Amino acid sequence: MFTIAIDGPSGSGKSTAAKMTARALGWNYLDTGAMYRAVAVGCMQSGLEDPDSLSDFCQQMDLEISTDPDDQYIRLSGRDITSDIRSPEVSAWVSKVSTNPKCRTDLVRRQQEILHSGSFVAEGRDITTVVAPHAQVRVLLTADAQARMSRRGAEMGGRLSESDLHDQIVRRDKDDSTLVNFTVAADGVATIDSTYLTPEEVVAQILILAQRAGIPIS
Repeated sequence: MFTIAIDGPSGSGKSTAAKMTARALGWNYLDTGAMYRAVAVGCMQSGLEDPDSLSDFCQQMDLEISTDPDDQYIRLSGRDITSDIRSPEVSAWVSKVSTNPKCRTDLVRRQQEILHSGSFVAEGRDITTVVAPHAQVRVLLTADAQARMSRRGAEMGGRLSESDLHDQIVRRDKDDSTLVNFTVAADGVATIDSTYLTPEEVVAQILILAQRAGIPIS
């Protein structure tokens, strides 16, 4: 079993690069950010906001997440919330989960259990340092703030204002960085700046790193 771990700030292209790499290798894909968003959906719908209520919900929730890069879904207590987790409201709220230490501990445990079940390309904010620090390939994917805001705006179909984009990209990164370092590469982590790269060029660099690490590339 192999693991390629990809970290980075919002809008750096982690999800696209991770999915494309997983397809190229025929591996599983894990979107750890979707798990934090699922907790946010459940807590928002239940009216839970204080830190202890969030962590209790997180520890008790029944969560199912797809690891097929071509068939992504996430279910909470059997209910499909795949579309719900991408709403602007959830994007604005999810930092309450990601900055909750008890929530992070529980979700890291869940993520590690998933990664131990096969070969994965996993992406998030603490995969290279906390979730899978011994992954064969560890990448910090970066991009400048303007490029990241532009990408998120396109992803949301132009539905977000400039201030909303700034809130989702810059403010959320600042909040999350209080607990997790995803702006400076740790020892052994390769940095790829995607600001002026196509997704295909990013994936090509990741596959080169995989070959160097002894991962078979068909």
